[in-house]
Amino acid sequence: RGATERNSGNSRLHQNMSEKGKGFGKGGGKGKGKGKGKGKGKAEEKEWIPCTKLGRLVKEAKLRKLEEIYLFSLPVKEFQIIDEFLPTESKLKDEVMKISPVQKQTKAGQRTRFKAFVVVGDCDGHVGLGVNCSKEVATAIRAAIQRAKVAVIPVRRGYWGNKIGAPHTVPCKVTGKCGSCRVRLVPAPRGSGLVAAPVPKKLLNFAGVEDCFTQSTGQTRTLGNFVKAVFAALSKTYGFLTPDLWPETHFVKDPYQEHTDYLAAGLKTLK
Repeated sequence: RGATERNSGNSRLHQNMSEKGKGFGKGGGKGKGKGKGKGKGKAEEKEWIPCTKLGRLVKEAKLRKLEEIYLFSLPVKEFQIIDEFLPTESKLKDEVMKISPVQKQTKAGQRTRFKAFVVVGDCDGHVGLGVNCSKEVATAIRAAIQRAKVAVIPVRRGYWGNKIGAPHTVPCKVTGKCGSCRVRLVPAPRGSGLVAAPVPKKLLNFAGVEDCFTQSTGQTRTLGNFVKAVFAALSKTYGFLTPDLWPETHFVKDPYQEHTDYLAAGLKTLK
C-alpha cells in the first residue's frame, strides 16, 4: 500500500512539474525553446523622449529647419534631432568606410574590439562622420551611425568662375589635417567631376559637391586619418568669410530665448 501511495505521489509531482514547464535538470526549466523564431520580425521602435531643451523644441516642431540650429551654434546631443529633419529612409544615406580590429593587452591576454568608421550625408550640403569601438561589429556600426548623425555639419558650396546655375563646387581652397594626412580641396570647373581618391570622393559625394580637385600628402593609406582630414576640410567651408557675407547681420532671438515660455512650462510639469 505504501509503495502504491509513493508511486501515485511521484506521478502527481511529475504532472505538476510538466504543467509548469520545469524539469528535474540543473537548468531549472528556464529554457525558451530552440530559438527558431529568433530574429524574425522587426523590433518595435521606442518613442523618442527628448532629454535636452533643443530636443523638446524639435519634437514639438518649434524649429522648422536644420539651419536654425547651425545659425546659433546650438550643440546637438541627440541623434533623433537629425532624424527629425533628415529622415534616414528618404534623405540621409550612410556608408561604412572601414571596420578594423583593435587590440588591448591585458593580464589574461589580448582583448579584441572592432572600430567602425561611418559616413552619413544627404547629398545636399550635410555630411557627418562617426567613429566607434565595440566588442561586436554590429554594435560598433550602429553606434558609429548615431555618432555620425550627431556630428552632421553644413557644407557650403560655391562656383568656379561665373555664378550660373546651382552651386557645384567648394567656394574656395580649403585644407584639412589629421595625423600626417593633409588634404586640400580646390574648386573645379563645372563638368570636371570629383578628381579624388575613393575615400574623399565618397565624402564629397555625400556632401553634395559635384566638381572638385583634391591634393593629399602624408600616409593616406591610414584611412581613419584620411577621412577625418577630408571632413575637417569640409567643415572649414563655412569658416571662410567671403565678400558676399560682408553685409551687416540682423540679429534675431535664438530658439531658447524665443520659446522660453514653452521650455519653462515643461520644466514645471517635470517638477
